[in-house]
Amino acid sequence: MDFLQTLMLVTDSAVRLSVPLIFACLAGLYSERSGVVDIGLEGKMLGGAFAAGCIAAISGSAWLGLGAAILVSIFLALVHGYASITQRGNQIVSGVAINFVASGLTALLGQAWFSRGGKTPQLPNTARFTEIQLPFADAARNIPVLGDVYADIISGHSLLVYASFIAVPITWYVLFRTRFGLRLRAVGENPGAVDTAGISVAMMRYRAVIITGILCGFAGAYLSIAQSAGFSKDMTAGKGYIALAALVFAKWKPVNALGACFLFGFLDAVAIRMQGVSLPVIGQVPVQAMQALPYILTVILLAGFIGKSIPPKASGTPYVKER
Repeated sequence: MDFLQTLMLVTDSAVRLSVPLIFACLAGLYSERSGVVDIGLEGKMLGGAFAAGCIAAISGSAWLGLGAAILVSIFLALVHGYASITQRGNQIVSGVAINFVASGLTALLGQAWFSRGGKTPQLPNTARFTEIQLPFADAARNIPVLGDVYADIISGHSLLVYASFIAVPITWYVLFRTRFGLRLRAVGENPGAVDTAGISVAMMRYRAVIITGILCGFAGAYLSIAQSAGFSKDMTAGKGYIALAALVFAKWKPVNALGACFLFGFLDAVAIRMQGVSLPVIGQVPVQAMQALPYILTVILLAGFIGKSIPPKASGTPYVKER
C-alpha cells in the first residue's frame, strides 16, 4: 500500500508538471508543422508567465492575467514570425534572441515595478486558477484503487490542467481532419506546391505562429497563476527546451506529444520525490544529481529510444516565391 500511495502521489505531481510541457509542445508542433522552427518557446512562456503574474497582481483577476499572457506571447511570436517569415532570417538565431530578451526583460521589469528581486507580489487565491473538485470525488474514495485514481489524480486540478489535456485531441483534429490542418502540413512539407495552388505560404505560417503564441501564453500563465502564486525570475527553468525535446521524441504527432510530455513530467516528479532519500549501497544522492535526472534521462531517451525522427521537409527553410 505504501508503494501504491507513493505512485499515486508521484503520478498526481507528474500530471501537474507535464501541463506547461504539453502546451509548449503543442505550440511547437503547430509552428514546426508549418515549417517554422521555434527555439523561442522558452522565451514566450517566460514572457507570458511574467505578464500573467503582473496583471493578476494588479487587477486581482486570473482571467485578465491569462489574457495578458496570451497577448504578450503572441507579440513575441509575431516578432519571431516577422524575422523568420517576412525577413527570411535565421530561425534559430531569432528564437534564441527571444529567449535572451525575455529572460533579461522580465527580471529587469519585475525589479523596477515591484522591487522584489524580479518577482511579482504573492497572489491570493482569488487571482489564481485554483483546484477544481470534480463531481462525486469525495464519494469515490470509498472505491478501492479506482476511486483514489479519480479523486486524487483526475480530480483536484486547475482549469488549465484540464485545458492542456483537451488541447491534445483538438490539435489532432485540427491538423488531420480540417482543411486548415491539411494546408498547414502541406506548407511544412512542400510550400512551393501550396503556393502554386494559390494559397499564401506566409499567411499560413503566420497563423501557425499566432497559435503557437496562444498556447505558450497558456503555458506561461499556468506557471505563474495556477501552479505558483506569482512570477519568479526564470521560472520556466528550461521547460521550453524540454518541450522541444518532447516534440522530437513524439515525431511531431499530437498524441505522441502527450505521452512524451507526461513521461518527462513523471521523471521530474520522481526526481523531486527522491531528493533527500537514501538508496541502498549508494546512500543519500545529492540534490543536484536528482534535479539533473530529468535532463539526463531526456538525452538518453532521445539518443537511444526515439529511432529515426524525420521533421517536416521544409522545416527551418524560409520560403522564397519564384518569379
